[in-house]
Amino acid sequence: MAASNKVAWAQLKVGVLAAAALAILVLLVFLMTGANNPFGEKFDAYAFFPDSVAMTEGSVVRLNGILVGKVKRIELTGSADTRRAVRMTMEIDRRFLSSIPKDSEVAFSAENVLGTKYLNIQRGQSHETIRPNDEIKARDDKDFMEMLRSAYPLLDSMQSILTRVDHMVAQLESGKGSIGKLLYDQELYNKVNSILDDFQKVTHALASGQGTLGALLYDESLYSEIRGTVKRLDDVISGLQQGEGTAGRLLKDPALYDELKQSSSQLRVLVTNLNAGKGTAGKLLTDDTAHARIIATLDRLNGTLDKVNSGQGTIGQLMVNPALYESLVGTSTELNGLMKDFRANPKKFLSIKFHLF
Repeated sequence: MAASNKVAWAQLKVGVLAAAALAILVLLVFLMTGANNPFGEKFDAYAFFPDSVAMTEGSVVRLNGILVGKVKRIELTGSADTRRAVRMTMEIDRRFLSSIPKDSEVAFSAENVLGTKYLNIQRGQSHETIRPNDEIKARDDKDFMEMLRSAYPLLDSMQSILTRVDHMVAQLESGKGSIGKLLYDQELYNKVNSILDDFQKVTHALASGQGTLGALLYDESLYSEIRGTVKRLDDVISGLQQGEGTAGRLLKDPALYDELKQSSSQLRVLVTNLNAGKGTAGKLLTDDTAHARIIATLDRLNGTLDKVNSGQGTIGQLMVNPALYESLVGTSTELNGLMKDFRANPKKFLSIKFHLF
């Protein structure tokens, strides 16, 4: 008898544990289906839509974003009015009944473009609230539908981009293209490695003071020379600022500035007079008669030179007649010999004879 009591007690404990597990399971099911209070009193409300936008029974119902219930049933109405083609019955927690004004509107919403859709009741401003089994006016869902339709090209573009990116990655992995060769070409790697080695050698040479750049970096005497040059240049600039020397006076002497200003004014007057045709130079620049005379004179001079070059006239004969040239040369030679004889024996040419008759 005691053994049978123990068996009965064990069976009772197993039954209690099974019932508790079942209760927990039921609670979890209610929580996962979106019901915020599985044991609270509910009421039904409905709304009409032109389309269900792929919502399912058990979808969440929110009041201004707050969870208040779930979609209980979705069915076709068979109405000729396309705006009332689908009827959705909402099961809402009764404690929110007083929070839904009669002029509230319900519409589809989503957490994002690709997120889970739900019904969202937008509270109105009426003082009268809805009653169980009342209709809640459906808000125009064109914006939501347009948002869904606009997401399709975006998804297509993303798919196309991902396809191209995948193709590029495959090309890179196969070592094709410039970037692929940079990643996988062993010869290019060796060249880059060689360049880095050479650069390291140059850096080491600079650090050790070798070469011209190394001397510039580490030679103390060169640094001193450069510093001395900079100091002298600074002294020169300081002297210029103080008006020392010719350049300094050019920068600082107001009298020289006034003279330069006066000279520029005079030069401006001179140019003005030239443009106005005043003076000899001005007339030469602006007088058409003087210009014509100069041109005529140049033409006559050009004609004279042509005659000379062609052997006309005395000067022309001297220029082109070889016989006349040779005669002049012979005459000058004889005259030169005569002058030599005269200087050597002047008495020969200056003797005077008197004859008496």
